[in-house]
Amino acid sequence: MKRSDLENEIRDIILSSVDAEGLTAEDIPADAPLFGEGGVGLDSIDALEIGAALRKRYQVKFKTNSDENRPHFRSVSSLADFIAAQLSVTLED
Repeated sequence: MKRSDLENEIRDIILSSVDAEGLTAEDIPADAPLFGEGGVGLDSIDALEIGAALRKRYQVKFKTNSDENRPHFRSVSSLADFIAAQLSVTLED
C-alpha cells in the first residue's frame, strides 16, 4: 500500500468527519500535529469522530484508554502507521 494513498484517504476522512470550516486536505501536512496549538487545531470531540470513521472504514480497534491513543492521533502520518500496523500491511513511499 502506498503511504501517500493512505494518508490522502485519512485526510479525506478527517475532512468529512469534523466541522472545520475552510479546512482543506492541503491544510493538513502529513507530519503536522492534528491537535493543540501550532497544529491543525482539532479538538477531543473531533478525535472521537475521526476515530469512529477510521474504525468503520478500516475495521481498526483503538484502546479504550484515550491516553494510549494519543500517539496514534498525533498526525496523519502516525494514523497511517497505526492503520498499516493494524492491517498488517507495509507502507511504500
